[in-house]
Amino acid sequence: MGRTNRKRRSTLANRAIAASAALALGGGGLLAANIYASAGEGKNSTQNAQTTAAGVATIKCPDVGQQLTDVPKGARAGVDKELAKLDQQVTEAYKRLADTRQAQAGDSSYVNNAILSPLKSKRTATIDRIGNNIRRSGGKAPQQQDQLAECEGVPVDQPAAGEGQGGDGQDQGQDNGQDQGQDQGQGDGQDQGQDQGDGQDQGNGGQDGNGPAADDFQDITQVQPTGGAKGVGPNGLPANGDSGSTGTFTTNCGTNENENRNSDNVIVAPGVSNGAQHQHDYVGNQDNDAFASDQDLAAADTSCQNQGDKSSYFWPVLRVQDGQDDIDANAPGGGQDGNVGTILQASEAQLKFVGNQKGDVVAMPTALRIITGDAKSFVNGLANANTNWSCTGFEDRQLTDKYPICPEGSSVVRTTNFQSCWDGQNIDSANHRTHVSFVQADGTCGNGFQAIPQLQVRLVYDVDAPQIQNGQVQNAFAVDSFPDQLHKPITDHNDFINFFDGNTMNQVVDCINSGQDCQ
Repeated sequence: MGRTNRKRRSTLANRAIAASAALALGGGGLLAANIYASAGEGKNSTQNAQTTAAGVATIKCPDVGQQLTDVPKGARAGVDKELAKLDQQVTEAYKRLADTRQAQAGDSSYVNNAILSPLKSKRTATIDRIGNNIRRSGGKAPQQQDQLAECEGVPVDQPAAGEGQGGDGQDQGQDNGQDQGQDQGQGDGQDQGQDQGDGQDQGNGGQDGNGPAADDFQDITQVQPTGGAKGVGPNGLPANGDSGSTGTFTTNCGTNENENRNSDNVIVAPGVSNGAQHQHDYVGNQDNDAFASDQDLAAADTSCQNQGDKSSYFWPVLRVQDGQDDIDANAPGGGQDGNVGTILQASEAQLKFVGNQKGDVVAMPTALRIITGDAKSFVNGLANANTNWSCTGFEDRQLTDKYPICPEGSSVVRTTNFQSCWDGQNIDSANHRTHVSFVQADGTCGNGFQAIPQLQVRLVYDVDAPQIQNGQVQNAFAVDSFPDQLHKPITDHNDFINFFDGNTMNQVVDCINSGQDCQ
């Protein structure tokens, strides 16, 4: 199955920034450009040149997939493949943006004429095919297709949709502790309107020149305590969860000692190789790739100690940008998509299911798929973002849009709390979100949804703290991402496909509803 097994690594060529100039986007005003160019190779990433002006950080396009909430089941396979083509088109345009800075410097209309206009034409044709797929199956094609095809450049001195939203970001309507809407300005000076392109390739070990920047990191000791990861009370249950179904079920599936990785996403892009354009770590089910059927997954081996749990748990890998080649340095999802450096294996991976603060939970259906977080939140905005970054010993302090700088002896922690309400009918939905939801402010499930066990994933990484000097970050770490998302921490996400067997799922439900702690 398209997995990567990491072996030894060799020196990676670092990228440098060459010069700067002005360019125009659309028919509008001039924007200073940050010019990235291959400027030789070097093992010492601190030798990279610095940008001398602000520039265009990335390309922002409407997320067509999130607009498609009613796609007939007969059209979904074809639509998903076309959506993956849209992602690839954006990636190709972003790479062209990064690789043509000298041409941009000499032609103020270059970006519009050579990058954005061709991108719109390709997107228009693809969106037309999506509409045709839907109509042939009796559905209604997306409206305002011309607007969905239009993309724009995001200048580095202007925050993308996932930034600068004030203190009310990440509010997903789950309020009662599922509320991700804590103040995005935690700690001292986490100004969301900061220059997004500053330091995109300032000695951070490469990452193909597209992030992260020094502004993407925060000293955890300077963050004000928030009481812990949002959605989790001090007892590990949903916040205020001292009544209702108070039990837990923990499944031990390891930390991906098998180095089972690929850059597919069978939920979002089934049948599409490299549909994620970034590497995922897989624990639990060992046969998850883009081409795995439900039958394949049900029959697969599992890394979980409890062999009744063949569920698939997967998340983007975390890398340290040390200038070293990993096994995927020249492969799709790795170096070809701007994800470079040494892949880190988590030192801990806790997978725990908890209950609902207001009542009992019901069993998850077999093959239920849940995505939480948004891999495109840097340009999509915070509507589906769901991130918690912290450090061991400081987990009462959480960051949502920054990577933590942990003190000596402390490790990086990623915590993710999944949606815990299900519509009672569907194992998936057209946009892979509307069949599940977070609880409401009072802890109940709305819209007739039923409470299901809430998956909570806690990952711990032993990694040296990045160093920030003169606005530059050295030895940064970052999650893998789509290239145009600049490896921002807000893009972290997590995926789950339920393949507990019936007896084990019943045990999960019984333990949670009876207040027991089981594993």
